[in-house]
Amino acid sequence: MNEITDLKQLDPKESYTYADYLKWKFKESVELIKGKIMEMPPAPTRFHQRISMKLTSEFLNVFDNHQCQLYAAPFDVRFPDKDGKIKTVVQPDLCVICDQNKLDERGCLGAPDLVVEILSPGNIKKEMKDKYELYQDKYIGIQPVAEGEIVTSVVFPMLSFSTERLYDL
Repeated sequence: MNEITDLKQLDPKESYTYADYLKWKFKESVELIKGKIMEMPPAPTRFHQRISMKLTSEFLNVFDNHQCQLYAAPFDVRFPDKDGKIKTVVQPDLCVICDQNKLDERGCLGAPDLVVEILSPGNIKKEMKDKYELYQDKYIGIQPVAEGEIVTSVVFPMLSFSTERLYDL
């Protein structure tokens, strides 16, 4: 494969691997889901970033000085398929990993213990269809969150907070 410096050089109908992904030299951010390229928005909105920061603060209250570690995007989470090939690489907004053996210099290999995806107008289809299906395959429960709810993690009951002020800018 020639050096890939522009996303347009790739065929969206082709199937790609993490090895391919690591060689790409273009500026766009992408994820791979089952070998298919999923282009990410150029930069998250201000609203998205505020929510991310507020969630990070809530999560750090629980996971700072804890055996489990919190990571924020951009952070590669790779899912190997049955034959060991990695054709799925995503960058959740936040993720918590307790098994230190899953961590390496490139990110996480295997399912994190907890994943958070923040929905924005530009990413709803990808997040709700493609990633939802991926996460549904890897996790016991998926819990959409609405404004004004009290959220308590099933996996980490000590992680509980109100979403009431989460959406305040």
